Amino acid sequence: MIALSLAEIAEVVGGQTHDIPDPSVQVTGPVIRDSREAVPGSLFAAFAGERVDGHDYAAAVVEAGAVAVLGTRPVGVPAIVVDDVQTALGALARHVVRRLGATLVALTGSAGKTSTKDLIAQVLRSKAPTVFTPGSLNNEIGLPLTALSATEETRFLVLEMGARGIGHISYLTGLTPPKVGLVLNVGSAHIGEFGGREQIAQAKGELVEALPSEAEGGTAVLNADDPYVRAMASRTKAKVIFFGESGEADVRAENVRLTDTGQPSFRLHTPSGASDVTMRLYGEHHVSNALAAAAVAHELGMSADEIAVALSEAGSLSRWRMEVTERPDGVTIVNDAYNANPESMRAALRALAAMGKGRRTWAVLGKMAELGDEALAEHDAVGRLAVRLNVSKLVAVGGREAAWLQLGAYNEGSWGEESVHVSDAQAAVDLLRSELRPGDVVLVKASRSVGLESVAQALIESGAEGEVSAR
Repeated sequence: MIALSLAEIAEVVGGQTHDIPDPSVQVTGPVIRDSREAVPGSLFAAFAGERVDGHDYAAAVVEAGAVAVLGTRPVGVPAIVVDDVQTALGALARHVVRRLGATLVALTGSAGKTSTKDLIAQVLRSKAPTVFTPGSLNNEIGLPLTALSATEETRFLVLEMGARGIGHISYLTGLTPPKVGLVLNVGSAHIGEFGGREQIAQAKGELVEALPSEAEGGTAVLNADDPYVRAMASRTKAKVIFFGESGEADVRAENVRLTDTGQPSFRLHTPSGASDVTMRLYGEHHVSNALAAAAVAHELGMSADEIAVALSEAGSLSRWRMEVTERPDGVTIVNDAYNANPESMRAALRALAAMGKGRRTWAVLGKMAELGDEALAEHDAVGRLAVRLNVSKLVAVGGREAAWLQLGAYNEGSWGEESVHVSDAQAAVDLLRSELRPGDVVLVKASRSVGLESVAQALIESGAEGEVSAR
């Protein structure tokens, strides 16, 4: 964070100082909410949860070097006491962002947010110091914590914004007003909470409504291939630039193909020129993500050649998102278990099919959460798609939703024992340990609540131990 004294922070957040001998002492380190991350110069935000109360760790974080605690009550060590820690964090983030000389880029969408955010960050940091959302900490707490990690040297601040209802993105943009706003897509993620795609589009479009006008330097980057997103052009006073595979897109891809290992290659076209890209990431769905990143980078002054080089060098920065591990026995594990919705599930299956040409492929899938009334149809459709893509075997893991996945595959046609329903992650591991052969490709994917990353990790460890069927 930029250096601020405890007196300044107290004034910004409307708090009272307690047990602070010298209010001029500065916070020079990060703002943290996990006591284990305390370092000299940090500020500890103490949240009181259902099981753990951060205030109980106040003495420990100060002993570890934290300057003070931001909490809701005195704790016997230097503290700034406020009515609500989340509100105070937001106020502090808003103050710091106003002081920064950085360009703030915000993005949202139903699928691909974190992967695209990682691409944008890697492209922009090839140009100048860049701070970006770690993982998918894109909510009312994670977003201000990310903004507060920026320093005087930061030139680009890339923030992922999530929403579970109308008004959420408006709140986030109020904390960290963006200059560039990117909307990727409007899909089925959280459709059970929103009630329909129209409501999702309304919520996601709050981002472009928050942008400054074109005269003030605002830019909306919109997906030309998604009609819900394309329609958001009428909801902003900012300059609009479109990306996509449509010929009308300002930033587009031509000659898209996949390499023998399933990595996308294409000719990138921007208003400033064209250049060739071959990505290190896996799956054709990353083309759209790359185009979104390229559109943002173009608007921030990068040439087509600079963008193409950065995209070709970019990797995955976040865990469990198409993480590819090659075991010594030739089995490939694709860990995409961080989260799942119908769009990302289809993209992952297509990537599996591309990576597994000439090899046996396994799709180890679990439920997609928060789909509401769409849940049965969407799980059935994913099971059927696995058959159409000639995935060798579907392993559906878990309860009712997994049964729907397996039934969809079974009903699609020729599959019999090629699809199986197992009760839990351990059952899936036991099955795969007995059935995998050298050269197989295994995709593991489900919503975060299912915890299927444990399956991927167990299979990776099995390979290291030499546990694989020789059949």
